[in-house]
Amino acid sequence: MPDRMISPRLLKEEQEKLLSPFAARSSQSAGRLSLEEQCDVRTVYERDVGRIIYSLDFRRLRHKTQVFFDPQNDHICTRMEHVIYVNYIANTIGRALMLNADLIQGIALGHDLGHAPFGHSGERMLDACLKKISPDLYFQHEIHSLRVVDKLASRPRHGNGLNLTFEVRDGIASHCGESYSESQLVPDRKKTAADLVESARTHRMPATLEGCVVRLADRIAYIGRDIEDAVRAGIMEFDDMPAAIRTSLGKSNSEIINTLVTDIIANSQYRDAIILSRERGESMEELLYENVERIYSSDKIKRYEKMAQNTIEGLFDALRQALADPEKLASSENRVFRGFAKYLQERNYSASDSDWQKTVDYIAGMSDSFASKSFEDIYWF
Repeated sequence: MPDRMISPRLLKEEQEKLLSPFAARSSQSAGRLSLEEQCDVRTVYERDVGRIIYSLDFRRLRHKTQVFFDPQNDHICTRMEHVIYVNYIANTIGRALMLNADLIQGIALGHDLGHAPFGHSGERMLDACLKKISPDLYFQHEIHSLRVVDKLASRPRHGNGLNLTFEVRDGIASHCGESYSESQLVPDRKKTAADLVESARTHRMPATLEGCVVRLADRIAYIGRDIEDAVRAGIMEFDDMPAAIRTSLGKSNSEIINTLVTDIIANSQYRDAIILSRERGESMEELLYENVERIYSSDKIKRYEKMAQNTIEGLFDALRQALADPEKLASSENRVFRGFAKYLQERNYSASDSDWQKTVDYIAGMSDSFASKSFEDIYWF
């Protein structure tokens, strides 16, 4: 028996030398916001994965939905399922390209932690609420996801913030899966920690190839699954897709995913880029716009959106107004206001933090059902 254990982390870092020359190495990470001692067992990216999946913000993803809000149908996709799909698809691509699977997992599982309740409808309504205060204010889920992991998520005995590595934080801030026309993603390796918020606003590419994989996998994960949900909701069928798209990509979610993943692997091998062929890229873009027209702009979804918008706006106005009297807020008989007061105490906000920021932080962390129930508790007598 050896006198001392060889660090499993060092063995893993040694194994990472066999990865693609374009892959990120945990031993070469740009580091964390605050210095920490290394773990003997896990690499820095493995530790990030653990911090994300044990966070309360990650757990709440199972009660946040993608397109259909707070559904009674258990088979409708949740935000939790979505990040698991993204993780699986991105890892399938990443392993085939010999990229860092731990970094991919950290980015994939953490990329939507800052999503508001009611999906992008909730995001747009929070942004509109802020715009009424000042045209310079905004809400963007990529940036709020970064805020969650940097400041809002809590770690026992460590206070607030998960203190993740730069590479995971960058992938979260830069995932932007809603850019439909991208088919060649080249990492922006000159980025620094100071660039992350600005790069999210302008949709710059991630700093790593692993981040680029997650960015494209995000779209692949929802493009066919949203159609599955629309079928269950009676909005459309897979056969409603144009024949040319069905021929190019497939006739089901699984066929679409397989086609796109296989195409990316074939076109990205030995390249410092994640590439989708022109034919598949154009078909994917066309299908995304088909989904916009047939699903996201459908009458049923628009009715959902009106409900979501009313809920978010009502919560924002009521909670922000309640902050005018902190003592009354904490002693309120209404459980929503008491819960808000407790949330503020746990986050240790400073005097420089604005009321609108506190309000946004609280609402964005809500699940669909909790937001709906909170609205009812405030406005229903």
